[in-house]
Amino acid sequence: MPEMTRYEHGVPSWVDIGTQDLSAGVCFYSELFGWEGQDMGEEAGHYTIATKDGKQVAAISPAQDPGPPRWTTYINVDDVDEVARKAESAGGKVIVAPMDVMTAGRMAIFMDTTGAVIAAWQPGQHLGAQLVNEPGVFIWSELSSSDVAKSKAFYSAVFGWSWGGGDDYPEAQVSGRTIGGLMPRRPGMPADVPDNWLVYFGAADVDADVKKATDLGASVIAGPADIPGTGRFAVLIDPQGAAFALFQS
Repeated sequence: MPEMTRYEHGVPSWVDIGTQDLSAGVCFYSELFGWEGQDMGEEAGHYTIATKDGKQVAAISPAQDPGPPRWTTYINVDDVDEVARKAESAGGKVIVAPMDVMTAGRMAIFMDTTGAVIAAWQPGQHLGAQLVNEPGVFIWSELSSSDVAKSKAFYSAVFGWSWGGGDDYPEAQVSGRTIGGLMPRRPGMPADVPDNWLVYFGAADVDADVKKATDLGASVIAGPADIPGTGRFAVLIDPQGAAFALFQS
């Protein structure tokens, strides 16, 4: 079911992005995916919740650092403080220590053992995405890793993930259900691009959405292309430099 009322521990539950130009970021993704943005106000740092069909699906906010913008994946957890301790014990680095986000919940952000950034979310009043796995909303997160074995060990230790799939594309699992992917870092990727989590959004027609995105100022770095037996995808860079992907099953 695409409508969510709860998330199990270890399952990705939310995505957001910090942009240098908030209004331009909201405009781009709203035009592309049919989102509506609600600015949560100055007290919340103008964190803007995106909704689709009245359901919360993602957020866009002013950038908190001068680097290029990136989509961040949040993993639902029962105890964010314990997860942060596990991340450090497993060799990761806490970037944002566990903190309350008013009454919405409690969060932390950390860097894994190969340099990719991931976040943890312990829900309060904010569950996470209320709508997933359909066109225009979050459907998948995929880690590009320079050391697959090290990444698997880290995420198993921190979130309790088990692994399925194959050696060429391990799949993270929670309670026997696949919840994310792990791809060996592609040869030739620029050295200054760190290992990273790529966020996928659903598409009813990948080719049409790629056309719309490029008309809005995005650029294409992969695809559109078929994944045999699975679907069709494309990877893009938004007008402010953030990577995201589209997938049509």
